[in-house]
Amino acid sequence: MNRTTPQRRSSSRRQTSVPSTPSREPQTTAPSRALARTPSTPVDLQPSLGREAEEGGYLDREDGDGGSTIEDSQTGASLGQQTDGNSSTPATPNSPLPRQRPHLTGDELAPISQELARWIRLRAQDLKLRQSDRQWAVDLVNHLRDSLLVFLKNSDEQPYFQSASVLNSGSYYEMVKIHNPNEFDMMLKLQSPSRLKMTELDQYHGLFYEVALSRRTRSHIRSFLLEDGLTISASKIISEMHRLVRKFISTYKVPGSSWRWVVNRKRPNSPAVTLSLLEVDDGKEELLSVDVVPALEVPSSQGWPLAARAGPDVNNWLGKKTRRSLTHQTCFFVPKKPPGRNLSEAAKESWRISFSHIEKELIRTHGNKRTCCESSTTKCCRKQCFKLLKCLIEGLKKRYPQELDALCSYHGKTAFLHNLSIRAQDSLWTPHQLPACFMHLLGALEGHAKSGLLPHFFVPTSNLFAPPTFPRKALVFLTEALEEQRRQGLPLLMPPAPAPPLAVHSPSNSQPQPSPVVQQTPVIQPPQVIETKSFVKMFKIVALVVVLVCVVCYLL
Repeated sequence: MNRTTPQRRSSSRRQTSVPSTPSREPQTTAPSRALARTPSTPVDLQPSLGREAEEGGYLDREDGDGGSTIEDSQTGASLGQQTDGNSSTPATPNSPLPRQRPHLTGDELAPISQELARWIRLRAQDLKLRQSDRQWAVDLVNHLRDSLLVFLKNSDEQPYFQSASVLNSGSYYEMVKIHNPNEFDMMLKLQSPSRLKMTELDQYHGLFYEVALSRRTRSHIRSFLLEDGLTISASKIISEMHRLVRKFISTYKVPGSSWRWVVNRKRPNSPAVTLSLLEVDDGKEELLSVDVVPALEVPSSQGWPLAARAGPDVNNWLGKKTRRSLTHQTCFFVPKKPPGRNLSEAAKESWRISFSHIEKELIRTHGNKRTCCESSTTKCCRKQCFKLLKCLIEGLKKRYPQELDALCSYHGKTAFLHNLSIRAQDSLWTPHQLPACFMHLLGALEGHAKSGLLPHFFVPTSNLFAPPTFPRKALVFLTEALEEQRRQGLPLLMPPAPAPPLAVHSPSNSQPQPSPVVQQTPVIQPPQVIETKSFVKMFKIVALVVVLVCVVCYLL
């Protein structure tokens, strides 16, 4: 039976117990391409969510009344918080999953070598975006956004979209984009004419909902209602969004006339309309991509659904006042149905809840104190750590595309937010601690993978590491891959090594060791081999000349 969210807000107390994390014996040999299974099996608590888009918004944070707390020197968790590894609170289908502290083994707490620390700092610098690249991309995307809003406002075909507005979102606007500013996200906010009735789909633990109007209406949204005249159809919204964007792009001209936007094919189970920027002459290489996601806005006076009112856990990090201001903000629903086949009729027209605008602000205003990162003397390394983790996840997915297909950057973002709430104090994130802070974050993600428990930061009843969306086999593979990276010195974060000076190697040492990122040293043959090959080549040339001379003499 589905549960309908009450119209009035109700307070809920958070669980403070922390689950135990199973210990594991360290591996003596690093796993190869086919990573070995381990005796530990991830905990299968609940079905998982699908992949969440990274979108954003803005929030003015005020200092909370949480005050300064005495903290653990390793994790930053407040002393007095329950940390007994033998005590845990069992998760029930309707209760929040217990918050998990990072699982740190002896290897993870070992001192970081100076060479590894140097590489981590250099890699963090390399991930910064160039100002020239940012300006060019932002100008094109802003022009596209403004032109799209003008088109929708002046379009008489679909009056419901005339009042739409755009909320910039995604990793670029969170200021954690890596490599190139080539991907942008924007949420197209759609207003609701009345209060919404949000009915949670039981088997998806607070992530997917059937959304309906509280009363019948004659407003323009009626074109997107189902037969009952109340339920808002997610499929109708996304289909109309595709049609309107296609019509807009057919007449839109990119400034400069050197590029053109094209609408990509609709991806299965995706809430976005994806646009790609191509060159006019050579239209094969994608220069930029923009995801336009229609989002139904819930009135802020109505409050969040019941499953989300237990989160986020930011009391020790940002303060109780900030948490109250967060939970009094609006939330959004995007037209995305649950993954899988044989869905019910309600699931086919369901919406997924999104807090991307708050996620964006949590990352942008991330400090325990208001002055964090306001000047060079108050800088921290939080964003740099997240960028490094995103780079590592991207590298793992490129190296193991099939084995880690279920992994996405949102898993890293969720682990990062949990880590910020545990290691709350700004003194734990100073710039000179960047290597140690990143290794703590990597250990936190590895701990979540080992236990099979990664609660959604805003909907703690949902486990992002639970089957079927994140299979057990993929979770074991992820655990082993993270251990491999940590023990080998994070090779996926290191750039290719420069070519070494020429040297003579013996035949027995001529085979280079395979590495996923470090370029292999070219094999230099010994002098004897080189001389032999040159003699054979010269002999063949002389023999060919002799044969040609004989043929010519015979013909004459």
